[in-house]
Amino acid sequence: MQTYDTLVDALNDLKQRGYNIDFNLAFDHVKCQETGFCLTPSQFEITNFYRFEGMTNPDDSSIIYVIEAKDGSMKGTLVSAYGVYSDPVNDEMLQKLKVHHN
Repeated sequence: MQTYDTLVDALNDLKQRGYNIDFNLAFDHVKCQETGFCLTPSQFEITNFYRFEGMTNPDDSSIIYVIEAKDGSMKGTLVSAYGVYSDPVNDEMLQKLKVHHN
């Protein structure tokens, strides 16, 4: 597994490797802000993930999910805080993310 020193290093490398869609987490899907296209948990796979711990504050932590549409049409990343500030999601999305979060 590739390792990165910073969140920015990871995002830059992943973009160079073709993961150029910036997904945002919604309650029951991930959404590409540029196009408005959404993927439900059954439409994508998380192929990798990277965690980053806050250097001075543990609440300042995040995780990058590397996402690929099952039909091969999209590849991108989802950056999400975890812990106290994590985003609310439905049960299906929670299970999808939880496998990679623990």
